[in-house]
Amino acid sequence: MDRRAPAGILIADDHPIFVAGLRKLLDTEPDFRVVGEALGGREAIELARSLQPDVLLLDLAMPRVSGLDVLQQLTSEVARPRVVLLTASIDRDDIVVALRLGAAGVLLKTAATELLFKCLRTVMSGGYWVDRDTVGSLVDALAKVQAPTPEAALRPYGLTPRELDVVALVATGASNKDIAVQLNLSEETVKHHVTKIFEKTGQSSRVELALFAAHYGLMQYK
Repeated sequence: MDRRAPAGILIADDHPIFVAGLRKLLDTEPDFRVVGEALGGREAIELARSLQPDVLLLDLAMPRVSGLDVLQQLTSEVARPRVVLLTASIDRDDIVVALRLGAAGVLLKTAATELLFKCLRTVMSGGYWVDRDTVGSLVDALAKVQAPTPEAALRPYGLTPRELDVVALVATGASNKDIAVQLNLSEETVKHHVTKIFEKTGQSSRVELALFAAHYGLMQYK
């Protein structure tokens, strides 16, 4: 039986009613435990350092010290938590900056409860959570500000030229069927390529692979 301790979660948001509601939701799940609440950015930084939560649920648009400011301050922390940004609306440029600062997830405040739980579990398992509909635009924006990585840095992954083509198309949000049409391959062959790419790179989802592509400047292979 799995008896791992529940994930410690710190909530940071300047709206007390929202924080109270979020705590009640998280308290319904045995694998989550709210360890603290911060009603501002400075308090979030202090509590993240003192409580060392596993996950920081961080409001992006707090006054004075914003969610991005908090992320920046925590970047150099040895025991930094996994950070999930909570936002009322998605501003692509801000989210691009947040991802580059190390945010592991981005979630709309209007998201369904089950998506919140799924997001947290994905992030806790080492994955990333970004709304599927925003992946393509985020990767395009990241590609513009991320310098391509030298080919030598990619060598350990052993990706073939065809696999690089597939990675670049996955990063745009293309389905296996779309990729098959564009590369003149069967869907089964594309599925095989994607499986091998996951194995080689250590990624476990198309969202993670999209972020991997942006980080290594692989959009050039489109």
